[in-house]
Amino acid sequence: MEDDIDPEQSSWADLPDVCLRHVFHWLDDKDRFRAALVCKKWRQAMYSGSLWRTRTITFSGRPSRAHRFEFKTALWYVKKFGKYLEHLEIKLLYPYNTVITQKFQATMRGLLSHLGKCNSRLISLSIKNLELDRLVWKNMVRAQFLKNLGTFLKRMSKQLDYLNLKGARVTLEEGCVLLNSLSCLTNKSFISEINIEDFFSPHLPVYSSILFHQTMSKFHSLVILTFNYNCISDELLDILREHSAHSLCTLNIKCHIHDPHGQVVLGMSWANLAKTAPKLNVNFFFERVMKHDHLARILLVEIPVRSISLQSCRFSDPDWMMRPTLTSLLPAYWHVLQKLTLEVNNDHEVLDDELLQLILSCRRLFFLKVWAFLSVTFMEMLLHNRAERKCFLTTIKVRIYTARHETSEEDRLLRDIYKKFKNLIDSELNYFVITYPMV
Repeated sequence: MEDDIDPEQSSWADLPDVCLRHVFHWLDDKDRFRAALVCKKWRQAMYSGSLWRTRTITFSGRPSRAHRFEFKTALWYVKKFGKYLEHLEIKLLYPYNTVITQKFQATMRGLLSHLGKCNSRLISLSIKNLELDRLVWKNMVRAQFLKNLGTFLKRMSKQLDYLNLKGARVTLEEGCVLLNSLSCLTNKSFISEINIEDFFSPHLPVYSSILFHQTMSKFHSLVILTFNYNCISDELLDILREHSAHSLCTLNIKCHIHDPHGQVVLGMSWANLAKTAPKLNVNFFFERVMKHDHLARILLVEIPVRSISLQSCRFSDPDWMMRPTLTSLLPAYWHVLQKLTLEVNNDHEVLDDELLQLILSCRRLFFLKVWAFLSVTFMEMLLHNRAERKCFLTTIKVRIYTARHETSEEDRLLRDIYKKFKNLIDSELNYFVITYPMV
């Protein structure tokens, strides 16, 4: 009788549970449910908690049949597998009208309510780019959503370790209420990572708010904090030094042209924080904040800067002179700077020599991304210095802007440069260089 058993069928039937769960891990929901119909063992495998620990729930911002199905599926999933969730990401893709936001709010009310009752494992929550200041959010809908979210955060405050509310764009009072939800039970929060970049509405001078300072003083074990420069003040740095210096590793700071960034922050405040938080690295992201005097007020020598990104977003302004920044400001970080990104429209100034000297002076710099008007010979000089171990770059990504449509000559020169340094590039570098007409 055993000789009649299909060997292939027998091998699948004898597959260990751990292997079967691994197979199910790579299937999408539809294929998992189809596979679960094969036999009892496979059905049991589909209900393994390890398959449902991480979830991204995406809601389309456009009305459609599929859109209606998304809301029903989200609630069904949480009711069926919500107890296993450890990492949850929710996306609402640019809602088209008020009807969409109303449905989203109603769905989230049920989703968060059920999850709050059945789940004791959730450690990571991400709800990004809600843009609650847009007109598609009616006041009542917005208020109800924030109330439901705050209630959920209170329930999860003991277990949640990561919260990402980037792009929420709430008022100062609304934002502080949400953040206070994480510490409501003990008046302290031990969450390790928070992303509140663009969390507050633009133009708000958050740095001067006593309410914000009181809120941030309740976080006692921050490891990574991502936020905007309009939150930075001497008071905030002192709060981080007092409550999170033992754990703090990374500050990611975005500075946008439309956010207030003229406040005076003392170098001593940064020095005190850096002294008590020896693992601290600071990453700056500047968007259209390009004037040297503005940057000089922000980039103080006492800051342990690991990464700097300067982006002009294709805008060109004669007042945005990059040469002083490259020659007198950034070299101050020669001993700590590891990543440099420049996306600048420098059609009014040549920066080849200044940029090369900066790269050679930064002894720990390993990542370089540049989109700018440069000569092709800049790449040859850079690779020549890299070959002689005068710099230590491992990633080079360059887009060479040109003022002409025709770039065949520059492309030919770049190919010749690649051939000349082929062994170095292929063996030691993550290398990508192209020309790009800016006309």
